[in-house]
Amino acid sequence: MDFQQGLITTIHEYGVTRNLLKELNKSLKKRSTSILIPCLYEEFERPALKDIREVLKDLTGLNELVIALSAKTVEQVNAAKSFFDSMPFPVHVQWTNSPSVIELLKSQEKNGLELLGTPGKGWAVWQGIGVATRKSEVVALFDADIRTFSSLYPSRMILPLLDESYGISYVKAFYSRLSLETNQLQGRATRLFVGPLLASLEQLVGKGPFLQYLQSFRYPLAGEFAFTKDLAMNLRIPCDWGLEIGLLSEVYRNVRTSKIAQVDLGLFDHKHKNIGDSSKEGLQKMCKEILSSVLRGLMEHQAETLTSTQLATLEVLYKRVGEDRVKQFGLDSAVNQIPYDRHEEELSVQKFAKLLRPATEDYLACPTTQQLPSWSRVLSCEDKLQEDLAIAGSQDIKTTKKELIKNF
Repeated sequence: MDFQQGLITTIHEYGVTRNLLKELNKSLKKRSTSILIPCLYEEFERPALKDIREVLKDLTGLNELVIALSAKTVEQVNAAKSFFDSMPFPVHVQWTNSPSVIELLKSQEKNGLELLGTPGKGWAVWQGIGVATRKSEVVALFDADIRTFSSLYPSRMILPLLDESYGISYVKAFYSRLSLETNQLQGRATRLFVGPLLASLEQLVGKGPFLQYLQSFRYPLAGEFAFTKDLAMNLRIPCDWGLEIGLLSEVYRNVRTSKIAQVDLGLFDHKHKNIGDSSKEGLQKMCKEILSSVLRGLMEHQAETLTSTQLATLEVLYKRVGEDRVKQFGLDSAVNQIPYDRHEEELSVQKFAKLLRPATEDYLACPTTQQLPSWSRVLSCEDKLQEDLAIAGSQDIKTTKKELIKNF
């Protein structure tokens, strides 16, 4: 790994530190810290979450583990609670789509608050932040499907926030996305869509501050991040696949870049998405929503809007840059002796290129999107909602799948 620094402070993996667990447990005494894991119940039936649990057992100084769980029945919720019975710290299983939670959040319509987000990671993260910040000053988020999870992940993510002298408010992960089975490069949405897209937009509209900021992150779509309570409470949360870019936009809005760091977690593998047969499926749907999030950020932070003429140019630029990246990743793979399917990568670029014009036109026709309001906004009119949400999400209500569907 290199040792270069830029706009965003980069914490490299030099390969000389073998175990930070002792240092983490010692430092956790400085600031109360929660780990938040949003997940579907299906993750409890896969091996990754079990491995994550075994690693987290060694975090003796953790204040709380919050599981933001989407489940169909109370039996699944109770099974999730039992799954974490052996942890040496409190575990709060937040049933995000329980009837009580839905009823509570729907009741806030009387205050003009729309809190029933689209079911998914964004809505789970929003609830998890509300629950976790009741008791903790630092919150770190990890997905439930990480197959390479080790104690270095939470250690390297959380330590920069525990020493307040560094003044860091937000930490974003980056890593090498490789398949455990084949060593093949993964992360196509980042490598073949977001990277070329940002480079193309820079050529089109210039190197504005927001674009420069996004390009400073080595893995802008990384779903692992950590933040201080004061920042977390002021983030609006997107409800679609634009979550990660949308959060980066929110962080840019709320803190100086000097208070942001990115940290290398090394080798990383989790579930992979198929590219999909249409713009409504798989990575194509994901990239369409990511594009909207990028365009919204350009509007908010650079007052930039694409014209119809620029759209045509963007298509040409993106395809050229994407094809150049395919060649670069091909050489990188060849020298490292890992498999690389150049034809499949070229096809991915072609499919992503075809998304640009219709996705941009759809966005421009309706540039607003659903974002869950920040918790500071919510508490300004309902100051007990955090506690009420935590109670509603932990109740054992006897219900059926049919009743859940009826409620939501």
